[in-house]
Amino acid sequence: MRPARSTPAHQTAHFAELVCSNSLKSDSENTAPWLLKEEMRRAGSLLLQIARECAVPAGHALAVDRVTFAAKVTKAISQEPRITVRREEVTRIEERDITIIATGPLTSEALATEIARLSAGLSTSAAKAASQHIADTVALEALRHPKSGNLQEHENRSPHLYFYDSISPIVEADSIDMARVYMAARYDKGSADYINCPMTPEDYGRFYDALLAAQPVEERDWEKLNYFESCLPIEEIALRGRDTLRFGPMKPVGLKDPRTGRMPYAVVQLRQENLRADSYNLVGFQNHLRFGEQARVLRLIPGLENARFLRFGQIHRNTYINGPALLRETLQMKAHPRIFFAGQICGVEGYVESIATGLTAGLHAASLVRGDEIVPPPRASAFGSLTHYVTHADAKNFQPANITFDLLPALEKKIRDRKERHRLQCELALREFGGWMERVGVTAIEA
Repeated sequence: MRPARSTPAHQTAHFAELVCSNSLKSDSENTAPWLLKEEMRRAGSLLLQIARECAVPAGHALAVDRVTFAAKVTKAISQEPRITVRREEVTRIEERDITIIATGPLTSEALATEIARLSAGLSTSAAKAASQHIADTVALEALRHPKSGNLQEHENRSPHLYFYDSISPIVEADSIDMARVYMAARYDKGSADYINCPMTPEDYGRFYDALLAAQPVEERDWEKLNYFESCLPIEEIALRGRDTLRFGPMKPVGLKDPRTGRMPYAVVQLRQENLRADSYNLVGFQNHLRFGEQARVLRLIPGLENARFLRFGQIHRNTYINGPALLRETLQMKAHPRIFFAGQICGVEGYVESIATGLTAGLHAASLVRGDEIVPPPRASAFGSLTHYVTHADAKNFQPANITFDLLPALEKKIRDRKERHRLQCELALREFGGWMERVGVTAIEA
């Protein structure tokens, strides 16, 4: 719908604008994110190909110049002769049309209302609850406007289905005091691409105390801050104990300072934001503080005393449906099988996971067009494990998930060595995924 109608989280009219970080996670072989990307690569993912073209140094992770990435994706889609781009807000879904809903964060109020209408077609109590959850999200969003109705009435509804996600701050590269920092990647994996700001116990104590005393953005009446557990604001992590940050985003393990030969007490990592290397984002430093407070507290970090901020940390709402109640394993709606869901709104968390489910839904929609059988990816694969979670998790306590080995089925033979176990799981996953691609007519791209 952009640019006809924008959102608080987006800044451009480009497709695939990455609003949180610029990282597409680990590229280390035999990790769960690597496995998912390897399956995407073999299936010919265009977005992954573009991400590689826009990669910036990030140690063992794949990170992109987010502006270049979004521009290239937009160009590729706009120049495809079989695609017609319509820039307008969608407010109605026709059940008879083959449709993929992949609206990502901040789905508009009108479309969320339409999704609630479609969800009401199911008769099971779980699906009714899912429809109510979506309606609650719409109601909360409507409270921003004068015609919102009675607040207490909305608060008395059943739990709403959304969570708050966060955006990390970005600083100008030439405002970083390079004499106070060092370049390194954790455990020397990949090249030394991260700027590391080391802290002594005294530095950490000053920063921690200032963070706890900092004034947050005022919570509005319509907000109930329901953060995603793996993407908590730093001030929320700090509230859980004085050392929680040192075991989280400020963990120094594996980041030996070459000047001292020792690991610092705590460390803040900065990752290159674009190909020009003129800006860096503070890794894991999403927060819900006032901008002035952010500037004051973050300048207590060694090397950032004179930092110039291109963007401060922010919070935005992400909407997702209750996949286990509403979706088949093929990402089709149970009540309306010509409607598919993909991306963040289907209940996955992360850029790579969103791209993978989009690719899956696209392949399934193509099968539906051809009149072929729709075959879900094998359970042993990363694709299959993601869609299995989204459609088989506990509907009453459903939360979005990243790809992890916990989602993959256990091996028949118990392997105690974790690295070897993960290697075997990846080997099995890729073998099963290859067989699935052959069955559904996808030409595999080999290394």
